[in-house]
Amino acid sequence: MDGQFKRLLLQALFSPSSAALGRALQQHRIASAPVSDFLPLLPAGLKERARLLDNTGKLPVYFEQLREQGWRWIALGDADYPSLLAQINDPPGVIAVRGSVEALNAPSLAMVGARNASADGLDNSRRFARQLAGSGFVIVSGLALGIDAAAHRGAVSAGRTVAVMGSGPDCIYPPRHGLLASQIVEAGGALVSEFAPGSRPLPAQFPMRNRIISGLSLATIVVEAAIKSGSLITARTALSQSREVFAIPGSIHNPLSKGCHQLLRDGASWLESVDDIFQAFGDFQRSVEASGIRCDPPALLAHLTSGLNSLDALQQRTGMPMPELAGQLADLELEGWVERVAGGYLKRQTSEA
Repeated sequence: MDGQFKRLLLQALFSPSSAALGRALQQHRIASAPVSDFLPLLPAGLKERARLLDNTGKLPVYFEQLREQGWRWIALGDADYPSLLAQINDPPGVIAVRGSVEALNAPSLAMVGARNASADGLDNSRRFARQLAGSGFVIVSGLALGIDAAAHRGAVSAGRTVAVMGSGPDCIYPPRHGLLASQIVEAGGALVSEFAPGSRPLPAQFPMRNRIISGLSLATIVVEAAIKSGSLITARTALSQSREVFAIPGSIHNPLSKGCHQLLRDGASWLESVDDIFQAFGDFQRSVEASGIRCDPPALLAHLTSGLNSLDALQQRTGMPMPELAGQLADLELEGWVERVAGGYLKRQTSEA
């Protein structure tokens, strides 16, 4: 039996209980054990799935179609299985991957948040993702509407991103993100699913997907979240995996800030600029600076004096349209180069050094 098809068959047998397959693979080596050795380890509710051995139905068709699209299947114990993901308590037994497998083993940060995010939340997600991806991190998120999509788009514009799906590899959800999924792969990132082909995006599968988002990542960043939300589930899952959690503070009048504020009260790290990330992961910062990944100080900094810089004064010095100037200043603030204060901006000496 083709090794890739064997992995797909096992994924189909155990889906949606991929964690049970992970436990089975800790007892049997996928390369040497026949599929029949795994059948006694199927969860009770999936015993009937053994019929796939006699009648695999659409699996061969799915296999050929998906392989032509660039999908491959990686099992727990394989050399290229993501090392951080293998360390969680309930790793998926087999994951389907389209795109760069190497991206799954690169230093990564998860970014999650509300689907019905505010304009500020979407902007923060996009800008943070762009700056962090441009600094060498891979951004991991869930391909959902709102914060997830903004994070993927921001990361694609400057680096790489990984989308973890809550459906089978043949079902991009939501459908409107089909183009975004293709852009993620083309930019050197990857799509990932633990679910078998034909699996629809059922509500129960998204919390399962969330453990993979945090499991692939050194830390999880919560941009906006209500008190009861999937994003807080992801954050708590990250904590249970002994991973860092960052939360972006927001307006007390925004209900989607309440989840972040709760996380901050519970001990999550404050996230105001990318410097907060680099302070937590100093070794990574030093490595990317040594490799030249981080950019030189932006040109706009040359127009900032050592005192207070008003927007009007900066526009006169630079000749830039106000929307473009405001956007670049917001980027500089996220990168830690400037500090926004009443009346304008101050150049931060710590970032200049």
